[in-house]
Amino acid sequence: MLITVIVACEIGFWLVLAAGLVLRYPLRRPKPGAVVLACVPLVDLVLLVATVLDLRGGATADGKHGLAAAYIGFSVAYGHSMVRWADGHFAHRFAGGPKPAGAPKYGRARAVHEWRTLARTALAAVIAVVLLQAAVWAVGDADRTDALTQWQLRMAMITGINLVIAASYTIWPKQEPAAARRV
Repeated sequence: MLITVIVACEIGFWLVLAAGLVLRYPLRRPKPGAVVLACVPLVDLVLLVATVLDLRGGATADGKHGLAAAYIGFSVAYGHSMVRWADGHFAHRFAGGPKPAGAPKYGRARAVHEWRTLARTALAAVIAVVLLQAAVWAVGDADRTDALTQWQLRMAMITGINLVIAASYTIWPKQEPAAARRV
């Protein structure tokens, strides 16, 4: 059941986001659009409540509970930037706004972008680890929560991989091709 809720929340995130943006731009209703966009975090709340109820109902914590915590962490850490990204594209498409700039591809700007991504990933990991630890304490049975501890390690690994990526762009910055610099 929890996997269904996770999938429904992912779909719900994009539907609420799309509804808010459609109200804001094609339907030219910015205030109601802003209200709908402000409801995006409620999707995370639904998932959190479903996960807590599942564990309180006696379920043995497994991968889906860890996935739920990771989803909430990433949704909180990356949600605002995803909404801003989608808003920029909708504004460009439906309101004559400027074309959104993509992520920088070269040099110092790319390295800075990667360090910001690392900061978001680290925030997501911290949120997920805190939620996972809260679940471990709430259940109070190490045999029923081993999978949650494994997810804490996964979150550390994901952050570590992102750290390596950010450091690599700092140490070996990708250079713009010579042909593009001459133009």
